[in-house]
Amino acid sequence: MSSGAATRTYHSPRRREQAEATRRAILAAAQRLFEHDGYAATSVAAIAREARVTPRTVYLGFETKAGVLRAVWNRALRGERDDAPVAAQQWFQEVLEETDPERTLRLNARNSRRFKERSTELLQVVRDAAPLEAEIAALWERIQTEYHENQLAVVESLGPGALRRGLTVTRAADIIWALNHPNTWIQLGVLRGWTPAQYERWGGDVSCQQLLARRQPG
Repeated sequence: MSSGAATRTYHSPRRREQAEATRRAILAAAQRLFEHDGYAATSVAAIAREARVTPRTVYLGFETKAGVLRAVWNRALRGERDDAPVAAQQWFQEVLEETDPERTLRLNARNSRRFKERSTELLQVVRDAAPLEAEIAALWERIQTEYHENQLAVVESLGPGALRRGLTVTRAADIIWALNHPNTWIQLGVLRGWTPAQYERWGGDVSCQQLLARRQPG
């Protein structure tokens, strides 16, 4: 192996670390600006200045401003494992693996609350920017569609006999999708001043009341 090849191999992990650090800086800067100034008023140049990189670096990493917002959203939703879908996240698997139906729905409400706590302003950014740009409209639609799919998976994990009589799996998924929808949190948490704890408790209570069959005593 030549000395040049050895040098490239040696520095490769460091370059990857630097690239990931740059990516995190861009996403953090973009989220701050999007939430403070809104999507329309935030330029790629402003994101670059805030992150202390060049605009070219932003474009190389994300292609468009909408691409930056999409990546910011994925990081907020999925955490550091932003390349893994929600279904593969440990906190979602915990819900699916729970064997007690009521506990499943309350864990689902907990996850909804945790996400809303860290992402309320970002949710509003995406929702408000959707009419402005087709790519963001597609992102907002995907957010809602994927969330319904995840709620359907939660309902299906409850097992046979868990749902109250006459309630279909699809209708049950519709119910908890609506309860945990971003718009519901914005209405209650932002406009009406509910605390995250109140939102979680209400979401868990109503989910159980609306979905689950009554347990027979004894």
